[in-house]
Amino acid sequence: MTIKLHCFGESGNAYKAALALELSGLAWEPVKVDFFGGETRTEDFRTSTNVMGEAPVMIDGDVRLTQSGVIQDYVSEKSGKFGGKDSTERREILRWVLWDNHKLSSNAGMTRFLMNFLPENKQPKEVISFMQGRLTAAYAVLNDHLEGRDWIVGDGITNADLSCCGYLYYPEPFGFNRKDWPNIDAWLTRLSETPGWKAPYDLMPGSPADRA
Repeated sequence: MTIKLHCFGESGNAYKAALALELSGLAWEPVKVDFFGGETRTEDFRTSTNVMGEAPVMIDGDVRLTQSGVIQDYVSEKSGKFGGKDSTERREILRWVLWDNHKLSSNAGMTRFLMNFLPENKQPKEVISFMQGRLTAAYAVLNDHLEGRDWIVGDGITNADLSCCGYLYYPEPFGFNRKDWPNIDAWLTRLSETPGWKAPYDLMPGSPADRA
């Protein structure tokens, strides 16, 4: 049975789930969510797809899951990949997934949205500056951790990598320059050289070009 992932290309959180599915080797297909057309805010979407009004949503037969980290965990359970080799690694992976969700992806996603998907005259400059300051601190934590390491946890790709990279491949500006963070840059390069890797707009339907 083919796993269906309700997603859209502009979403870094959806990308985390889509990339995990793509690299896992499991059979899956994307189902476009028209986020910018308001689909996730409709009563129908909340009733039939996700009561939280968010994407991604993964459906595998009778299994319906939301939140990218939960979907990644399911992919690991089903494929045997990305979940760590023992309980110590699994806990460390979870630590980085939770850190990413709170410190990195949440700030990167909001900053990118404010800078690129709002009209210039509605962009809250002080808020953007504040968020970029928080992001700089997060980049420093990740860059320091990757010193002398190929991957965030252990000796191969795990959900820690697939979570933390979620927004860092997007081309829109949000205050992240790979050249400023050499360890992050090298890590992103390694990940993108993995067979099967695809950039967000190549992996999922939907991009800013569709609305240009």
